[in-house]
Amino acid sequence: MALIGKSGPSVSQKTDLTLNAPAESTNISAQFLEPVSRGPSAGVSEKSFRLHSGVRAPFPWSNTMLSWQRTGYHFQPEKNWMNDPNGPMFYGGWYHFFYQYNPDAAVWGNIVWGHAVSKDLIEWLHLPLAMVADHWYDTNGVWTGSATLLSDGQVIMLYTGATNESVQVQNLAYPADLSDPLLVDWVKYPGNPVLVPPPGIDDRDFRDPTTAWYGPDGKWRIAIGSKVNKTGISLVYDTEDFKKYELIEGVLHAVPGTGMWECVDLFPVSLKEDNGLDTSFNGPGVKHVLKASLDDDKNDYYAIGTYSLESGNWTPDNPNLDVGIGLRYDYGKFYASKTFYDQNKQRRILWGWIGETDGESADIKKGWASVQSIPRTVVFDKKTGTNILQWPVEEIKSLRKSCKKFDKLEVGPGSVVTLELEKATQMDITAEFEIDKEALKRIGESDMEYSCSTSGGSAQRGELGPFGLLLLADEGRCEQTPVYFYVAKGTDGQLKTFFCTDESRSSLANDVDKRIFGSTVPVIKGEKLSMRILVDHSIIESFAQGGRTCITSRVYPTKAIYGAAHLYLFNNATSANITASIQTWAMKSAYIRPYSSHAF
Repeated sequence: MALIGKSGPSVSQKTDLTLNAPAESTNISAQFLEPVSRGPSAGVSEKSFRLHSGVRAPFPWSNTMLSWQRTGYHFQPEKNWMNDPNGPMFYGGWYHFFYQYNPDAAVWGNIVWGHAVSKDLIEWLHLPLAMVADHWYDTNGVWTGSATLLSDGQVIMLYTGATNESVQVQNLAYPADLSDPLLVDWVKYPGNPVLVPPPGIDDRDFRDPTTAWYGPDGKWRIAIGSKVNKTGISLVYDTEDFKKYELIEGVLHAVPGTGMWECVDLFPVSLKEDNGLDTSFNGPGVKHVLKASLDDDKNDYYAIGTYSLESGNWTPDNPNLDVGIGLRYDYGKFYASKTFYDQNKQRRILWGWIGETDGESADIKKGWASVQSIPRTVVFDKKTGTNILQWPVEEIKSLRKSCKKFDKLEVGPGSVVTLELEKATQMDITAEFEIDKEALKRIGESDMEYSCSTSGGSAQRGELGPFGLLLLADEGRCEQTPVYFYVAKGTDGQLKTFFCTDESRSSLANDVDKRIFGSTVPVIKGEKLSMRILVDHSIIESFAQGGRTCITSRVYPTKAIYGAAHLYLFNNATSANITASIQTWAMKSAYIRPYSSHAF
């Protein structure tokens, strides 16, 4: 471990962190491989999977095209680079949102904390930077962290700092003035760092502290992401004052083969109620969601299980759906997410970073990069018992304007129907679909090999799909982004429903990463197939079956922009008729501006 300065933390190491894992990764003090960098040099989520970077020539984007890409109602700074959501909370009558930010350019680097406040999670006011890289323990970056609200009114902010020697350490900060509802000024604890990598953990594999939860023993606990060789793990520390910590024996959880765990999150969900729960809540009728952002593939995975305060461990309900090998929050472009408990409305809110998938030169030209997802509520899916449900916060409806309904449209195999709208680039859409019952009875051979990501996208035809909506499509449909269902028959004779987004024809630009995203979605007997889609220029967020499966896409059309963008209903099944009922709302732009005392 590199030397990190004179002002060392008070940490008691209680264990050698033995894991329940295969022999190659059973001891944390094993010989380490070269760590995988999280950022361009040493460690924050970068614009990931730029498969085309340095290979394809930049597309000649016009200013008109680039101006269209900026969103109307998703949160983003006025300019420059943004990544992970940090420290969200409700305090002093305001929702506070912090985020990883480069104040100097539209690329990753010089990371500090941006800060904005809102009354409704939709319209935001930008405040001065909350924290900058001004100490040896965070001179290479003020990285991701979380907020904890104490019962006595204190606000605790723990964050990862990259030291002058690129060691990842945990630091404490708190508001300078708790009477200020905007929490403009922040103070870093003079004794920082409060935590350094424990023995056996690499200096660059120790980051992203969670919100703390309170135990019956009177101690607070936090989790931090790490890895042992290729085993992703989460360490847990307890503390009474957030200044001195003790490493709890063992780990919160470990999954071999998943690599470095970033942005770990642990929170309770009620099995009976639809409201959210405080992070410290535990007891009968409660399960715990454990989520990790996998540095290896830049996706956010979650699992539902049981957290034991006595053992300090979390156990998945289904080992086959464990963290990193099972369910994902979102099957598209969605990473480094973080939840918080909104005590104002008794709900759990999820934020996710939506990075760019265009060329970096385009980001530099337009002067900004990345947006945040629309905040989503998170609840346990009582119908399946195996999923969570994610849904845009109710406040998003305040932006709805004119509504147009299309009731019971019948669409035959191979058909496309134009949905006449005044504008189609800023919308909220709900749609329900029914498949012809006779076609369901006639379905023949199984299609067990179908997969959204490896299929031919919306062009691959089957007996019962694909069918759905063509978004951001030009009149000739040479540019289009289909969001659709595909129903397949398994070898067991049961039907399986897939929910997919096809970006392969979303843009004529050659330096854009275009993929086909999606997964299966559970459908309960008697349910119609349903989707909700938020379209906001270059971002599309899609939710199937009430939010059981979600997909976020970044798309960069060159022709299907402004008034040239259209919406279509399509059915590319070979033998099934589809009946669709659709509602669309045009959406106003959200007020996202610098703070002034007259803003609200």
